[in-house]
Amino acid sequence: MHDPTSNPSPSSFAELMALRRLPNPPSSDSSSTTEPTERFESIAPPYPPGEGTRAFGGHVYAQSAYAASQTVDKGFVIHSISGTFILGGLLDVPYEYTVRHLRDGNMYCTRSVDVRQANQICFSCLCSFKRREKQSGFVHQPAPVQERYASIIAGKSAEEYPVSPSVDADWWIEGLKTGDLVEREFPGVDMRKVDMGAFNQAEEVKRHPERYRQLAMYSIKGLPVVGEEGRGLREREEAGEFDNLYACAHMYACDRNSLLLIPRALGETRWSSMASLMLTVVFHELGEALRMLDWGSEGKGGLGKKWFIQEGWTPRSAENRAVHESWLWTPDGKLLATSYQDSLLRLTSLKEKL
Repeated sequence: MHDPTSNPSPSSFAELMALRRLPNPPSSDSSSTTEPTERFESIAPPYPPGEGTRAFGGHVYAQSAYAASQTVDKGFVIHSISGTFILGGLLDVPYEYTVRHLRDGNMYCTRSVDVRQANQICFSCLCSFKRREKQSGFVHQPAPVQERYASIIAGKSAEEYPVSPSVDADWWIEGLKTGDLVEREFPGVDMRKVDMGAFNQAEEVKRHPERYRQLAMYSIKGLPVVGEEGRGLREREEAGEFDNLYACAHMYACDRNSLLLIPRALGETRWSSMASLMLTVVFHELGEALRMLDWGSEGKGGLGKKWFIQEGWTPRSAENRAVHESWLWTPDGKLLATSYQDSLLRLTSLKEKL
């Protein structure tokens, strides 16, 4: 087991996502159709779930979008990313991000990102950015999570819920209680698990795993700047300077313990393998809805952070694969984003159980 104090990731999300620009690759030919390409390298080490040897997948997912955001004009904010996990992320090798300009339009632009470690592609994605349109001719969404689960979450602050464990499985949680297991602080976002036991123990939910629900509250760690004191921070945030970083923080949070919901919903406690295959996140709101600092708490013991809610469930499983979906909700009940994740899941066979 790894020493939880060795080579730690920085707590601040801005520091966690920080990039080093690399020289652009030489053009392979002089054709005018060759897309411009830019390259970046990660600086901070990623987090190892369960103190294992592989990196948290949300790191490369979010940082790919952040690298792509460094190549777009001011005013373009990510609204969707679809990525494929090809190889497990290494902890001691920097990620190298190669960003290709696929399209630069007036309202939308598109980037592709290939990520390498040790000269092998480990992740690849398409990112789409758009300018905010201040006029909206139509809008609809489900009833806010704060209304549907008011009996569970109303009247309780996010800080009153326990911090989400590194591995949201009973055997891991029990090991932490006994001291047989240890885990370091999860970097980037503060994530709290809501106790949904009473809801999920209902017979109707047990008979229909797709009705199982998990709520998690999350907020950003640190300020959205690196190596600065935050002067003029409010004006910069209101101008949209940090919107892409915030979008990446939401994407990073939505992958935390996501797949571990599935065996719980299925009533399974053991599995032989589990891994993300692909993850798509679509943002429905831009601008203020993305932003994560709580200026209303300024002067009340320091600058506070907004608490968002992830509502997760699993609609389908088959062929040793399972899907995780989630909605990300703003503190005031706006549906901010939707995630869709396809995963590998092999449950422990009957023979192995015996």
